[in-house]
Amino acid sequence: MSRLFARIAGIFSNRTQVGVDKAGNRYFARKEEIDGVMKEKRWVMFKGEVDSTTLPVEWICWLNGQRKQAPTPEEMAELEARRERVRQNVALLKKEEEERKAKEGSTGKPLRAGKVGGADLKSFIRQFPSEGDGVEESSATISDLRNSQEKASDKAKVESESTEPTGSGPTFKPGTWQPPT
Repeated sequence: MSRLFARIAGIFSNRTQVGVDKAGNRYFARKEEIDGVMKEKRWVMFKGEVDSTTLPVEWICWLNGQRKQAPTPEEMAELEARRERVRQNVALLKKEEEERKAKEGSTGKPLRAGKVGGADLKSFIRQFPSEGDGVEESSATISDLRNSQEKASDKAKVESESTEPTGSGPTFKPGTWQPPT
């Protein structure tokens, strides 16, 4: 019993306050010898309601031992200013997105985001010759090319076929397959 009391008294007498966050939570540390090894114990005392979701990330990292040094007030102020800039940028982006959607709705057709718009279908079709400009000649050439490609792929299939059994059908016999030599 006295050992437990000594330990509880040691918690409050041997602690050092390391810092305070924006919400008023206080962070403490103390050195303690456990099995002959000095270890640092870290904890937080919440101001008001205990809610660990309100702790800043930097302090969580310090509590978990991911940081050796506690965050300084200057570091915390710098990070808070950065977070505020990010919030402002997000608000600006949302505003621009709403304006873009409003413009799309008023013109009836979507605006393209980017520097170069894509080609429309009419300009694409104009690239090809019309009916009387030798379409039969070009289509015959394309069909000849396709036929020669099909013949080449059929020939490759026949050459690539192996005499080795494949699949797991009724002819499969475990342990009989050997890699080709």
